[in-house]
Amino acid sequence: MNPADTPTPMPAEPAAPIVPEDLTAGDTVRETREQTDSTVAALAEAEAELAAARDRWLRSEAELQNYRRRAQRDVEEARRDAEDRALLETIECLDDLERALAAARDAGADPAWRQGVELVAQRMRETLNRGGVTMVSPVGEPFDPRVHEALIELPAPEGVPPGSVLHVERAGYRRGDRVLRAARVTVAAAPAGA
Repeated sequence: MNPADTPTPMPAEPAAPIVPEDLTAGDTVRETREQTDSTVAALAEAEAELAAARDRWLRSEAELQNYRRRAQRDVEEARRDAEDRALLETIECLDDLERALAAARDAGADPAWRQGVELVAQRMRETLNRGGVTMVSPVGEPFDPRVHEALIELPAPEGVPPGSVLHVERAGYRRGDRVLRAARVTVAAAPAGA
């Protein structure tokens, strides 16, 4: 057989979509539109859930950071309070040593004993200085209830303004800008006629 004699096959017609007989073209478009609408709604719902989850995550992260800062601040405050308590006990021991030295001087105690006690007191003062503790002796300064504790008011001597500290009964101590122990003081009162 001659190749020119063979008939050329005709291209096949595209297959028609298989549509149930009871559906029309309008029904198919409507179904496709409904599927698209439900897909868009599902996508919008998923995006809203994602945004809500992201918001919860960001809030949780912020709460965690706040907790860490609060915990660090609490640890620092507890450490500082513990140091302050230890320094206050050292200050009270130093007060006892200074009272013992004053009593020993008044009683005429052995100078070698007094020198030994003075060395211990000096060592305690140096320890306090290394801890950033300074003594507050406010004679002549105006009375400040934040750093002074008034024990008594006496009439102001000539030339001393009322409200100033006349005498320190017990020295106060500070650590930086914090008062460890208020100074107990005698305050000058205004003259009776003023």
